[in-house]
Amino acid sequence: MSINQKNKDKIWGAAMVAFAASLWGMDGIVLTPHLYNLNVLFVVFVLHLIPFIIMSLFLYQRFRFFAKLNKSEVVALFLVAVFGGALGTWAIVKALFLVNFKSLSIVVLLQKLQPVFAIALAHLLLHEKLKRNFVKWASLALIAGYFLTFGLQKPYVEKNQQTLYAAIYAVLAAFSFGASTVFSKKILLKLDFVTATYFRYATTSFLLFLIILFTGHLFDFQYITKENWLIVGVISVTSGSVAIFIYYYGLKKISAMQATIMELFFPVTAILLDYFVNGQILSPVQWISAAIMIYAIIRLNLESNKA
Repeated sequence: MSINQKNKDKIWGAAMVAFAASLWGMDGIVLTPHLYNLNVLFVVFVLHLIPFIIMSLFLYQRFRFFAKLNKSEVVALFLVAVFGGALGTWAIVKALFLVNFKSLSIVVLLQKLQPVFAIALAHLLLHEKLKRNFVKWASLALIAGYFLTFGLQKPYVEKNQQTLYAAIYAVLAAFSFGASTVFSKKILLKLDFVTATYFRYATTSFLLFLIILFTGHLFDFQYITKENWLIVGVISVTSGSVAIFIYYYGLKKISAMQATIMELFFPVTAILLDYFVNGQILSPVQWISAAIMIYAIIRLNLESNKA
């Protein structure tokens, strides 16, 4: 392959990662909040079920690969579904609903703490060695996340109750997605990313089916409006499974460091849309905190990718 072609592949790969990140930023600000009239767990179930049904039209034959997984890999797949599918998605959707269309970009930005938890969990569960400056950059990111949420104000529970709870759920989502990243490493050693993504949606859909069955929300389909169905459809073909495929396609062509930079289109898109769509804008202190947090996250990623 010529140098010219390699450069074109890198540019194309970076564009795909940036595009996928932008779709996720759009989802959190423009799409998911419009499902607020539905139960949160039911929303998460539908957002996994519909993409799973669509993928099944093309990928149903991939189920034959399931028999090749050993016991520990099946457990890892289940944990990916629990953390990356059910718990993580439930937490972020819950956070978006709690802020009632306010401070949406704060909720989205707090998700960028995900690498902090992913690296820490990789150390604890996979015994990967922590880089020397991990504690410094992780602490800076967490402190910046605090000021991003509350600014210079004290977090009085009565005054900032919804924001406080939303921040907690957003951090829980970051932790869950970080855990999912760690467990996904084991799955991706055996399966290609297309099959792994398909199995993740299948397992998550089944798990959430059982949950909403026992919580009495299985028949909430009657409450879905035409607007809800439109939003679900748009999510399914944009920021849902399609965005994951686009992201991994791009990731194959660029380095992890380059992907980290391109993923900044996620918070940037969220902040811009939150301003233009909802008229929300961060305070100067929150802008500075967001910049510091993102810088710390980038440094964490750069450190973790060093030999």
